Amino acid sequence: MAKIPQDLRYTKDHEWIRMEDGVGVVGITDYAQHAMGDVVYVEFPEKGRKVRAGEDFAVVESVKGANDVFSPVSGTVLEVNDTLEESPELLNQDAYANWLVRLEVADPGELDSLLDHAAYAALLEELEAENG
Repeated sequence: MAKIPQDLRYTKDHEWIRMEDGVGVVGITDYAQHAMGDVVYVEFPEKGRKVRAGEDFAVVESVKGANDVFSPVSGTVLEVNDTLEESPELLNQDAYANWLVRLEVADPGELDSLLDHAAYAALLEELEAENG
């Protein structure tokens, strides 16, 4: 079973967000990085880009192919994790320590529509049951 930290919110597309001092820190889940395989490249959005909840705004490439990353909430990209440009494989080592972007969150109320720990764990159990 994939790691699922309690303090995060999740999307059904396997992104996570953590609020830190009013800023949303966004990444991909442990489940996502396992499904992708070895990550070889991350394509980041431009700083200052405005994104809407559910919009694809980054790409994580692995040995299996390219995967869109969707923004969990609407906001403006404040920062990208430059460390992953040099070492994208860090996502495979710890998907929760190696975030992708920091967002100025436009509407904190959007966080309420995301999955909490229990709901995301239930989603993963359903996926595992479907996939055998």
